[in-house]
Amino acid sequence: MAALGWLTPRRRSATARSVLAGEASAEAARKSSQEAPRATPEEPEFPVIGDDRAAAFFDLDNTVMQGAALFHFGRGLYKRKFFETRDLAKFAWQQAWFRLAGVEDPEHMQDARDSALSIVKGHRVAELESIGEEIYDEYMADRIWPGTRALAQAHLDAGQKVWLVTAAPVEIAQVIARRLGLTGALGTVAESVDGVYTGKLVGEPLHGPAKAEAVRALAVAEGLDLSRCAAYSDSHNDIPMLSLVGHPYAINPDAKLRRHAREKDWRLRDYRTGRKAAKVGIPAAAGVGAVAGGTAAAIALSRRRR
Repeated sequence: MAALGWLTPRRRSATARSVLAGEASAEAARKSSQEAPRATPEEPEFPVIGDDRAAAFFDLDNTVMQGAALFHFGRGLYKRKFFETRDLAKFAWQQAWFRLAGVEDPEHMQDARDSALSIVKGHRVAELESIGEEIYDEYMADRIWPGTRALAQAHLDAGQKVWLVTAAPVEIAQVIARRLGLTGALGTVAESVDGVYTGKLVGEPLHGPAKAEAVRALAVAEGLDLSRCAAYSDSHNDIPMLSLVGHPYAINPDAKLRRHAREKDWRLRDYRTGRKAAKVGIPAAAGVGAVAGGTAAAIALSRRRR
């Protein structure tokens, strides 16, 4: 029978600490069973339906659209023989450099602006607007982020105005806003006389702090309360604009914006694939590939023609 001793439960004396632990556990279980389950606090509904003093401001490149709108527009103009292959290579390289560096060198930025403005100089504004509609269908329509588009639609459905805010030419921005059913767009304004582009800007590109100033001015004109407004961007350059509003969102953020958003407890949304999202160390990763690829192709083609 001794061999069957393992079937008989062994009695072990409980220590004072194990008794205390058991009693505490039983007491906690008894109390939890008597208490009503606590509801998880829900986030306030946003956007607030019917709040006409609220609006939403969306950056364009890599926030609403994959890649840079100006580059896609440039592809369309090149297809229509607005400029030569060597100009495309130079223009695309300037855009790639700016995206990769993530900083604004005044001399380099001036050179990039001059290149872009020289392309449209002498052309009629109406001509570029008409071509912009075609280029949207060819290069941009399939590059709209569905997730960001849904966010914009939520504001529209709540009865709020939704604006694009971008450094891209205002004519391009307005085409995109119109095709997406948004309220309108704030963009860089190129000078025109009698409907013809002069090759100069009115002021400076709508970039960085200039975006914040444009949003602030529009809010005053529209009677908006910025603490009730929302702003969306992928770039740390737009921190001034995001900091203006009560509801800032980091969309497909670059590394600097991601860090800042986490420090400030801003909401983040990333609609890129896992592979692209892992590349947030490269500013506007989704757009860099398109620009750099176009640059390489243009340079290679240029070399073959020499």
